[in-house]
Amino acid sequence: MDYDKDVKTKENIVHALYEVISGTPEQQRDWARFRNLFLPESRLIPTGKNKQNEFTIRAISPEDYIQMFTNNIKSGFFEKELHQETEEYGTIAHVFSTYETRESINGPVSNRGINSIQLYNDGNRYYVVNILWCAESMGFSLPSKYLN
Repeated sequence: MDYDKDVKTKENIVHALYEVISGTPEQQRDWARFRNLFLPESRLIPTGKNKQNEFTIRAISPEDYIQMFTNNIKSGFFEKELHQETEEYGTIAHVFSTYETRESINGPVSNRGINSIQLYNDGNRYYVVNILWCAESMGFSLPSKYLN
């Protein structure tokens, strides 16, 4: 499959990122498409809490994310962008992307949060360099300015 369209614009790469991980439990994710969005040194960085209830981060590779997703997501998973704010300079862009997740496409919202997505443009295409995210389940409510 040709994934060139996914990486031509900032908007396309963010759309592809959400689309490729969303689907029913029976749907196979297109992990080759997912891999195409990233550089080998890219990282996905979820925030969390440790056993002492202290905030933590964990940096994983795209391959680690695929394994984590495949092993842990047994229900449907649909992630949708609600709002986006983007800044760009030269070869870099930062996308602050508010999201919501559901277990079925029309089911209740199971979580919301913000993905802080760093993009790199090499002159030919965009790459996801890092995604750092924090969910409302961490104890933070989304400010209204990131929902409009």
